Amino acid sequence: MKSRKVWLGVVVCLMLFVVAACGGNDSATEDGKKKITFWHAMGGGPGQAIDEMVADFNAQSDTVEVEAVYQGSYEELLNQLRAVGGSTEAPSLVQVYEVGTKYMSDSGFITPMQEFVDADGFDVSQLEENILGYYELDGDLYSMPFNTSNAIMFYNKDMFKEAGLDPENPPRTFEEVKEAAQTLTDQTDANGFAILIYGWFFEQLLANQGAHYLDQDNGRGGEPAEALINGEAGQNIFNWLNEMDEAGTLGNFGRQWDDIRAAFRAGQVAMYLDSTAATRDNVNDSPFEVGTAFLPHVDGEEANGVIVGGGSLWITNQVSDEEQQAAWEFVKYTADPEVQAKWAAATGYFPITPAAYEVEELAAVYEEFPQFTTAVEQLQNTQLTPATQGALMNVFPEARNIIENAIEELYQQNDPDASLNKAKELIDEALNH
Repeated sequence: MKSRKVWLGVVVCLMLFVVAACGGNDSATEDGKKKITFWHAMGGGPGQAIDEMVADFNAQSDTVEVEAVYQGSYEELLNQLRAVGGSTEAPSLVQVYEVGTKYMSDSGFITPMQEFVDADGFDVSQLEENILGYYELDGDLYSMPFNTSNAIMFYNKDMFKEAGLDPENPPRTFEEVKEAAQTLTDQTDANGFAILIYGWFFEQLLANQGAHYLDQDNGRGGEPAEALINGEAGQNIFNWLNEMDEAGTLGNFGRQWDDIRAAFRAGQVAMYLDSTAATRDNVNDSPFEVGTAFLPHVDGEEANGVIVGGGSLWITNQVSDEEQQAAWEFVKYTADPEVQAKWAAATGYFPITPAAYEVEELAAVYEEFPQFTTAVEQLQNTQLTPATQGALMNVFPEARNIIENAIEELYQQNDPDASLNKAKELIDEALNH
């Protein structure tokens, strides 16, 4: 019996050792700093900018050290987070794209940013109102805006000159884009216009008409049960794309960002829609003068503005209070005007705080490359409404995929109304599943 008790004691000690060794994410560096893990979805130039931001923070902080870990695309990161949510494998801090907002706020895996804001007396009024509006739910800030973009049009000024169009007067409406696309297709070797098959652009074009994607005030007044995408605003978009597709002026470069960007830089398409995040690379890597313009709007109507894209930072509750507080220290750092100015200058995302525009580093970039200012002006001209705040739903990634499938069907000569009605029914099913 005595030997059995001794053996049980050994087992208990071993178990306690394992729990102590494996439980939680709490760790410290050799110099005593609290170490936090930051998952992000930024590759390429933005990924390098994140690494620099983290290195700069670590160098100036006496108490916190951040380890940035790239997790692939937005979708891949969110899937990975879902796999570890509720476990000790979760990171301290995570970047999630904007359409993950509803899922994250309902997940139970996060501590709302408002708790840290209130405890620290952080002044959210220093942030851009039209950016803040997306990430506030019922008046509370759930995540900190981080990489913020909107959709703009890029165009080849050299091709505009070749086709006899005014390179300083790009098209602003659906009809003007159609007419310019026809002229550019006829007068150059390029497709006149292109748009990535990505649901985000449909959302932007819908919001620019002041239209809601969902019922319940775009999902911000309650749980949505119905998609409203097949109303007049949605029909305007699908008919516009269909008319250019049938005219042979619309290039189809699929669903991959790199493919449509490469086509533009290679002179295969004269105008296309993209995220502001592509601004620096388009300007640097194109062998022609690049122009930027506002997102086109429906003829006879005023543009309402755009929804912010990109992502925000969430603090998880799967780590200790001390580690959450350490994550907050880094979050505050990312919102500093000097940090935001450097980030915006390096990437083409725009700052989350207007004070960053006054920082010399960013002001110099904007003066040299006025293409960067288009997105800023478009954001500041946006009317903040439930439409431009953006829709909220748990099944947003699925809804985007449904829209993308509908656009592909449209390009296969399907009826625009039929394609849109089918998409609406599928999104409704996903909402009520």
